[in-house]
Amino acid sequence: MEKRNARQTREIVVPGDVLDGSGMKPGENAYVFDGKVRASVMGVRNVFQNTVGVIPLRGCYMPASGDTVIGIIVDIGPSNWLVDIGAPYPAPLHVNEVPWKVEFGDTSRYLSMGQVVLLKVLSVDESKKINVTMKDSGLRRLEGGRLVKISHSKVSRIIGKSGSMISMLKNMTDCRITVGQNGMIWIDGDDRNADVAAQAVKMIEAKAQASNLTDRVREFIESELPREEDEYEEEED
Repeated sequence: MEKRNARQTREIVVPGDVLDGSGMKPGENAYVFDGKVRASVMGVRNVFQNTVGVIPLRGCYMPASGDTVIGIIVDIGPSNWLVDIGAPYPAPLHVNEVPWKVEFGDTSRYLSMGQVVLLKVLSVDESKKINVTMKDSGLRRLEGGRLVKISHSKVSRIIGKSGSMISMLKNMTDCRITVGQNGMIWIDGDDRNADVAAQAVKMIEAKAQASNLTDRVREFIESELPREEDEYEEEED
């Protein structure tokens, strides 16, 4: 039988709960008191190598069936990969859910640690077990580019009404931009343009409730990426 060491018991903890008393180091959202590592926030106990910490539940992305998400490969097993999609726990991607024929134990040839991937959530069961796939149209490895992380609750503002905001970002910065419903955004383009696109994304997140947001973002991009005069002349001809 295949061992499933990669999947850990999902233990919900509250501030003050003991995470470890055997000498592990405190990770994120954890501290040491009376020789024991304790939780500083409510969330899911998370062990990584010799550290133990907590992934906060508050504000965390909770996957739903049908979501398109961007994730990072964080562990590799003989028949699956574990993908960090910003949820309280990694999502296993099985070899049956990728567009390649992968032999048992040959997973690292196709997706390596740190690789960025575009996935779809197939299902989430009552125990919060996530099933994801890369076999639908458009799902793929995302090569190069950069990732920008925002609150998943602000994704709708990045997309805009009928896709208006994301279309403007792509057109004005000449970048390829893919938005995951988990708040991970992939941007690929010329370094300067990609910098401005990333700044614009963070601006939208910060000012999501502001009025005239589209105009503000347009003005920001225009100030950072001024167009050459001959471009305007070509449009007027």
